Amino acid sequence: MSRAPKSTPGRILFVGSGPGDPALLTLRAKQVLESATIAFTDTDVSDAVSALVGLCVCDGDDVSPEVRPALGDPAEVAKTLIAEARKGRDVVRLVSGDPMTTDSVLSEITAVARTQVQFEVVPGLAPAAAIPAYAGMPLGAGHTEADVRGDVDWAALASAPGPLVLHATSSHLAEMASALVEHGLAPQTPAAITVFGTTCKQRTIEATLATLNASGSELNGSLVVTVGKVVEARSKMSWWENRDLYGWTVLVPRTKQQAGEMSDRLVSYGAIPIEVPTISVEPPRSPAQMERAVKGLVDGRYQWVVFTSTNAVKAVWEKFEEFGLDARAFSGVKIACVGEATADKVRSFGITPELVPSGEQSSLGLLADFPPHDDILDPVDRVLLPRADIATETLAEGLRERGWEIDDVTAYRTVRASPPPAEIREMIKTGGFDAVLFTSSSTVRNLVGIAGKPHQRTIVACIGPKTAETAIEFGLRVDVQPDAAQVGPLVDALAAHAAHLRAEGLLPPPRKRSRARR
Repeated sequence: MSRAPKSTPGRILFVGSGPGDPALLTLRAKQVLESATIAFTDTDVSDAVSALVGLCVCDGDDVSPEVRPALGDPAEVAKTLIAEARKGRDVVRLVSGDPMTTDSVLSEITAVARTQVQFEVVPGLAPAAAIPAYAGMPLGAGHTEADVRGDVDWAALASAPGPLVLHATSSHLAEMASALVEHGLAPQTPAAITVFGTTCKQRTIEATLATLNASGSELNGSLVVTVGKVVEARSKMSWWENRDLYGWTVLVPRTKQQAGEMSDRLVSYGAIPIEVPTISVEPPRSPAQMERAVKGLVDGRYQWVVFTSTNAVKAVWEKFEEFGLDARAFSGVKIACVGEATADKVRSFGITPELVPSGEQSSLGLLADFPPHDDILDPVDRVLLPRADIATETLAEGLRERGWEIDDVTAYRTVRASPPPAEIREMIKTGGFDAVLFTSSSTVRNLVGIAGKPHQRTIVACIGPKTAETAIEFGLRVDVQPDAAQVGPLVDALAAHAAHLRAEGLLPPPRKRSRARR
């Protein structure tokens, strides 16, 4: 009688998440997290890092990643990891900082090493080095690190050369300060408490040993306390908390798939983006129009295809794939795009657009550059215009005035999304958002429809003139509009506006603003 072969055991991967900012993950750590199907995480791992688990496991497979808290003492955690690995799965153990510098995690690694299960350690950037750097405190060539949440040799710490970097919670501050003073440090020795280090919630409070407990007693979570003269460098070197939008909460009324570039750019300026979908993109109710349009492309019916959004490009390409077509179907057809974002989407399919507006990136900007129909140079007089069901007539009318025949085809429908949670609606109405970024007229209409008008203190930024016009129609004050109708320049313009208001004395400095909001 034959026996079924035993499954091959998986591996256990101990992954250091670093200090909190996902941009500080090693390339190997990011790769491991994105391909993970099961992960056991500590509570002090940042949400932004935990969100990376399993991002790539669904390529063709219907797999939902399991993310579980690592409960129990190190021995129990190790037993759980080993049991899961013996089922044949690779298991990720995600910890804050670096796995090899945390005693409890070292105990888990030691327990796993006693078995036959293979394991790997993926180092993480140590918080003791990264967090003071993000807070603008240069540690120099040498510093002393200690975790004061356990047994501490206070005499050795107080006599150590260079700055001290101490891991603590607010309940340890009083003992820390008194013990260091008792063992020889002056009460006026500079100190700084950093919470949520390297994230957009980072907050650093400057104090002395004498005022340390009073300054940080109400802080929650893990703290990094830096002690020494390096704290005084913050006045010139505090780069992270001094960015133009630091501490701002910005409403991004886009779907998660669309919001990536905007949210990433906001984070680079120190803002906290909150994504609220206002539009759901759905196929047209009848496929007949699009099917005729694709057939017309193949048959040479069109001289131009004009794309007004990335969604339109995606809709046409999906129809191509449905019919087994590829970029060759555009042979002999010229392509125009309303802006660079749309043009980049076209280029991603290996096609170079013939026309992108040289000036304003909008329908009007495209019309300004679009050639009139010429009976001699243009053997075909028809333009395909695939776009949303609610698109305005500006572009179609302008093309007709230039002598072109237009096939205005509904490539996709924009449907109003469901209302956001009550907490978000309350923030919108009461000024809980510092700014809102609108990228189309429909985002304005739909946000107001599902959540109400933003409070008058909220700064309103609009990507282009049509969007701004719609915002004004709804009674909103438009504060920011970039020269180029693109996501990047829109966020840059908001940051420049904040810097201008600060220079005029209308906003406090970023660190003070962040402190006041909390």
